[in-house]
Amino acid sequence: MTTLPSYSNKDLLAILQSTRSIAMVGASPKWNRPSFFAMKYLQEKGYRVIPVNPGAAGKEILGETVYASLAEIPARFEMVDIFRNSAAAGPITEEAIAVAGEKGIQVVWMQLGVINVEAAAKAEAAGLTVVMDRCPKIEFGRLHSELSWGGFNSGIISAKRRRVRLS
Repeated sequence: MTTLPSYSNKDLLAILQSTRSIAMVGASPKWNRPSFFAMKYLQEKGYRVIPVNPGAAGKEILGETVYASLAEIPARFEMVDIFRNSAAAGPITEEAIAVAGEKGIQVVWMQLGVINVEAAAKAEAAGLTVVMDRCPKIEFGRLHSELSWGGFNSGIISAKRRRVRLS
């Protein structure tokens, strides 16, 4: 098994700070899907998130027109966020490499559980930055201390069972 590269907080923060537009491949129009939550959150943080989903092309998700492929997006964008499985990440990464110069793509980001080492190597060889098995929504919240608002790492919410005192 190949070990995933480690990503420093500094590098992840630099990516999130330099990115303004994200093409989200696998964005869902269904409000209860993780991609919908991630898209909405990132929009609320000031990012333009352009949904890519061939099954919903021409429709809208959260006010943005859905495109069938990266090549069809008329605007430039810095990041491709892959919300598909690891096998699908290969062809998506190849398309990102093919249109990177025209679209301004600098980063290929593969979501939680999405790992494609071969695709990552191709993207890096083409000069792109790659992040695998991470979520930009979670990383943004973690790096901006927003997770503590929900009780994470605050000591307020715990998985430890409370001791019951019978007095």
